[in-house]
Amino acid sequence: MSLFQSNTLFLWLCFSSLLFTLSTQEKEKQHASTSISLSFPLKTVRLGSSPNASATFRNSLLLKFRRNPRLKAASYNYKLSFQYSMALIVSLPIGTPPQTQEMVLDTGSQLSWIKCHMKAPKRFPPTPPFDPSRSSTFSVLPCTNPICKPRVPDFTLPTTCDQNRFCHYSYFYADGTFAEGNLVREKFTFSPSVSTPPFILGCAKDPSDTKGILGMNLGRLSFASQAKITKFSYCVPTRKTKPGSFPTGSFYLGNNPNSRWFKYVDLLTFPKSQRAPNLDPLAFTLPMQGIRIGAKKLNIPPSVFRPDPSGSGQTMIDSGSDFTFLVDEAYNTLREEIVRRVGPKMKRGYVYAGVTDMCFQGANTAEIERLVGDMVFEFDKGVEIVAPKERILADVGGGIHCLAIGRSNILGAASNIIGNFHQQNLWVEFDLVRRKVGFGKAVCSRSSV
Repeated sequence: MSLFQSNTLFLWLCFSSLLFTLSTQEKEKQHASTSISLSFPLKTVRLGSSPNASATFRNSLLLKFRRNPRLKAASYNYKLSFQYSMALIVSLPIGTPPQTQEMVLDTGSQLSWIKCHMKAPKRFPPTPPFDPSRSSTFSVLPCTNPICKPRVPDFTLPTTCDQNRFCHYSYFYADGTFAEGNLVREKFTFSPSVSTPPFILGCAKDPSDTKGILGMNLGRLSFASQAKITKFSYCVPTRKTKPGSFPTGSFYLGNNPNSRWFKYVDLLTFPKSQRAPNLDPLAFTLPMQGIRIGAKKLNIPPSVFRPDPSGSGQTMIDSGSDFTFLVDEAYNTLREEIVRRVGPKMKRGYVYAGVTDMCFQGANTAEIERLVGDMVFEFDKGVEIVAPKERILADVGGGIHCLAIGRSNILGAASNIIGNFHQQNLWVEFDLVRRKVGFGKAVCSRSSV
């Protein structure tokens, strides 16, 4: 989803309790023998809405990359909760001593970055930006660092030297927003005795920017790779809630105690010889087979959901995208079926945010949901993501509801993207060692264990 427009729904996290347990055999081996459990209640603030895809994933579609090596044994077992509307916001302790920073959980990004300030602003937002002067483990990468050179195989940000000879990055996101800052080294500090090694992340200069990003894709500079996380998972609660209700989901680093119920599919991997302009080999690419509407399997060849020689058709799962996006062949077939079922009720000539023209205004949404039925995304090994009919329409404001599926060509790339709208009430686990993604049905607002 677009992370940089002022009408995006964001979640604000506040601490009210902290519980953790820690066992360490040897201090020098703390990263391999740590068990941590943290619980954070959250609250939400509604600011607006936007359906655009992850602003960060598009950057990784344009260059060639190097495959991420296999990771070591799990270093952390870390759990927190989040509340959800469009962006998934987690809060992590960064620096020494730690400063809490809110970050968008984004499986479509590599570089993690936080808001920084070098001079104290007169007024802080609810969550202050990171203050490097307060951390004893903070350092800025010099231009001589190998990362600060062009053509690093799996690092997509153009870098330059600034006037202080520090490594500076700057680029445009998919929604046209400009982002820049310095590349730095800093650690995530889960407790006084357990932390990640210092690793590379971005330090954004503008403290008025949105939340930071927790990049979790397969790139070697993602948080998961640098922190040697072997598994992570999240559970997204539903959007439809009673007034005043604030459902809470969960985010795990490390083993998830619910995983015995999960069903797994193997990630698609790509040899270097298969790299192509439209392919993102660092994304979590799923072996999608088809789509069902109600009991009807749509007539879409499975090849539409697999990358062709140019890389088009790749199907990825992205926590940073709100809506799901389909390539034209799949979108058009889906739309034909929707028109057949509820065409007279559709809002004529209306395209929401340039994304979808399957919208309804002033209609009985329950009737539309009944006429359309459940929506099912089918994958290898019989694994499915089921969007019940009660959760197929997104409220976009003004009394308008839209099917939460858009055309991917508006992103400038012919890719299929499973967004977080279709991950509600679902555990999604990423096993980075076995290169699998697992799914498990859940009531995510009750997912705490």
